[in-house]
Amino acid sequence: MIDETAEEIRSMQTHSSSVVAANASHALEELLGREYPSVEEYLRELEHNSSALRRANPSHASLITTQREIVETVREADPKSIEAAKARTEGAIEEVVSTIETAKHRAAENAADRIEDGSTILTHDYSSTVLEALEAAARDGAHLEVFITEARPRHLGRKTARVLGEIDRIETTLIIDSAAGHYLETIDSVLIGMDCIVDDMLYNRVGTYPIAATAADRDVPVTVTGSSAKVVDGGFRFENDFRPASEVIREPPEGFVVGNPAYDATPTRLIETLVTETGAKSP
Repeated sequence: MIDETAEEIRSMQTHSSSVVAANASHALEELLGREYPSVEEYLRELEHNSSALRRANPSHASLITTQREIVETVREADPKSIEAAKARTEGAIEEVVSTIETAKHRAAENAADRIEDGSTILTHDYSSTVLEALEAAARDGAHLEVFITEARPRHLGRKTARVLGEIDRIETTLIIDSAAGHYLETIDSVLIGMDCIVDDMLYNRVGTYPIAATAADRDVPVTVTGSSAKVVDGGFRFENDFRPASEVIREPPEGFVVGNPAYDATPTRLIETLVTETGAKSP
């Protein structure tokens, strides 16, 4: 389960960073069914496998912080037996996952409360928190028009469009990434998720920066929503993930190089509001 989860993270089969963090936490439960000669060996295996999950995508702040929290919680408990170490691990996993899910749901609720009936919204890529917020707003009676960028080259926006297209009161339009500037003329607000915010920089799916910059030029407010666990003041260095050229072009490139970064960096000065489980504020 740990190896499979690490590969899923590495290959970006799971698109929501909150889900990635929760899945990685649950993956450590595999260790609870193994036998160990000593507490020290168990702790080494816990650290080793947690590190493997973290290395699968070093850019995921919530993945890094939650994995470290589980390991540190078990070590700080100073268990005297393997059974005690396993019990503390199980408890730490439950606590972390509960915190992730609760924070995401509350952030979505807070974001939904700020969505007005009749709004026209642009979103980018795929964010489970944004989807939950839009669905909650529609469920509460808001009629919305939502434009979604396709988020090339993996086209994750198509997944967002398919979900929103099945929700009553939401009129859904999928657009190509380069058309965002064109449609921003008619957009009331931009609502996007986040991979993480480190100091004064938002790291999110590539394409976020040009959308935020164009929105600022057109005086369209940008709101970012997600768990506060994704907001990191220090001790974390974002590492971009450069994806295979085959995601962009099927034929092997000859005579040229294919650049395919997974994320870009958006200055938080371009963001009007950050909505987390604790409420809304200026980032």
